[in-house]
Amino acid sequence: MNYYVLLTLHLFAAIMFVGTVFFEVLILENVRKHVPREVMRTMEQAIGATARKIMPWVMLVLYSAGVGMAWQYRAMLAHPFDSSFGLLLTIKIVLALSVLAHFITAMTLHRTGKMRSIHFKRIHLSVFCHVLGIVFLAKAMFYLNW
Repeated sequence: MNYYVLLTLHLFAAIMFVGTVFFEVLILENVRKHVPREVMRTMEQAIGATARKIMPWVMLVLYSAGVGMAWQYRAMLAHPFDSSFGLLLTIKIVLALSVLAHFITAMTLHRTGKMRSIHFKRIHLSVFCHVLGIVFLAKAMFYLNW
């Protein structure tokens, strides 16, 4: 598939995923302080149900396009320490794989009924930190050289 088509799909899916993570961590957590517990629980359930329907598809597009784009750089990825670009891309991929593991863990905890508020908060905060790093690396790969 054309690299620019993959890039566009990857960017749109990343915007959806990162936007959702930012919303949940920065906005939803602060709303919690101003909304009654029962209302918040209802909101979380409604948002969660919608996210669970959409996010698997977003993740499929995001990671499929990412793999397709990474394939173009397979020679650099074979020797990541030979260039700053290869090293930063490798770190970005490792962070992305960690986000995928977090996503699978969250879906598994939810499906088995073991998802607790503490798990939800920790997973979202960790994913938030990961996506900040991924977004930084996505640009840094093309501008940082050593």
